[in-house]
Amino acid sequence: MKYKTQQIAYAYFLCAMALFAVQVLGGLTIGWIYVQPNFLAETFPFHIIRMIHTNALVVWLLLGFFGAAYFMVPEESEREIWSPTLAYVQLALMMVGTLGAVAGYLVGIHEGREFLEQPLWVKLGILVAAVIFLINISMTVLAGRKTAITGVLLMGLWLLSLLWIFAFINPENLSLDKMYWWFVIHLWVEGTWELVMAAILAFLLLKLTGVDREVIEKWLYVIVATALFTGILGTGHHYFWIGLPGYWQWIGSIFGALEIIPFFLMMSFAFVMVWKGRRNHPNKAALLWSLGSATVAFFGAGVWGVLHNMHGVNFYSHGTQITAAHGHLAFYGAYVAMNLAIITYAMPLLRNREPYNQVLNMGSFWLMTGGMAFMTFTLTFAGVIQTHMQRVLGYYFMEVQDELGLFYIMRFIAGAAVVAGALLFIYAILVHRRREVVAPGRANPASATSDPIVGK
Repeated sequence: MKYKTQQIAYAYFLCAMALFAVQVLGGLTIGWIYVQPNFLAETFPFHIIRMIHTNALVVWLLLGFFGAAYFMVPEESEREIWSPTLAYVQLALMMVGTLGAVAGYLVGIHEGREFLEQPLWVKLGILVAAVIFLINISMTVLAGRKTAITGVLLMGLWLLSLLWIFAFINPENLSLDKMYWWFVIHLWVEGTWELVMAAILAFLLLKLTGVDREVIEKWLYVIVATALFTGILGTGHHYFWIGLPGYWQWIGSIFGALEIIPFFLMMSFAFVMVWKGRRNHPNKAALLWSLGSATVAFFGAGVWGVLHNMHGVNFYSHGTQITAAHGHLAFYGAYVAMNLAIITYAMPLLRNREPYNQVLNMGSFWLMTGGMAFMTFTLTFAGVIQTHMQRVLGYYFMEVQDELGLFYIMRFIAGAAVVAGALLFIYAILVHRRREVVAPGRANPASATSDPIVGK
């Protein structure tokens, strides 16, 4: 680690992994409720657990992005973070807001809008935290070296934060409500977050493969252009049935189908860079997560998205388990795995240790990825049956749910594998240790009792 303030990322990654554990355990609980609907019905109703599951997902991914920025920007800008104090204030605001929101959910205080259930004071706290972050990172970048990676990262994070303003708009008209809601949800996950993902992937491949920066930057510019071109108008594939004009059926179908392009480019980018690379980097687990993220994102966000975002198909499949299959694999591949990739790369450096426990770490990758793939296929088959029985044959919703019981059992088993993989990842990163990497002239590592911080 070259810069002392990169250590800020350590605190962010710790909080992110804590919320990651909460998120997957909440998801497993939800999976069991699908099998036994009355489980915890009086204590923690389904909709409350689902809020915690989805909100924890969003917040821990944001903490991962912020931590990645605090780790990457000093190296890219060749200077320390402008204000470490502000960075920790930002983290405190995020965690207090998260805990406050969860406490509110448990007693029934929420706004009821999916993913945006947070009370107003929590939304304001998130906005303040985002402003602090943007000022801190922007001042660091402006005073230092400018690179394509920091430029794309800043663009994604600025747009992400500005789009959060639409979370405060909650009109009475349901069509307008859903339109503004998609300004946040879609333009985050299928727009600005893609830029952040591409920047993190480019940074990791630069470090892990040794390919020239100029080559990586050319790929990065192409990926960013296609992500913005397809993602912004691709929002229209959510406008089909919410009361907006009919021309969105064509715009949404065409540009929604084109959204597979940036994910295909990111997957190709990752494998071409590894093929061209000259460096035999010791952190094989980080490389596995990087390649795995790009590949699974292509299938989850790209292929499974295209499968049902054409308006002729979406008319029948919208809101079924096919949507759940796409959502789970897309989030896991594009953002969960990419966050785990940067954590896998950065944590040995932040803890001043060699890339330890790579076998366990890579085992967690295959366990989580295998579990998520099985879950996706299970939900896809369930969704096809649900679509035909409910939307074509006209069976009642609950009649169809009774017929899907076997699929929900299989989904729960897949979820258990994902949870086991997540807990194994956290153990491999934080608990089980190997020897330190010792700088010349330092004492025997066997005598070390704490994780040192390496200065510049």
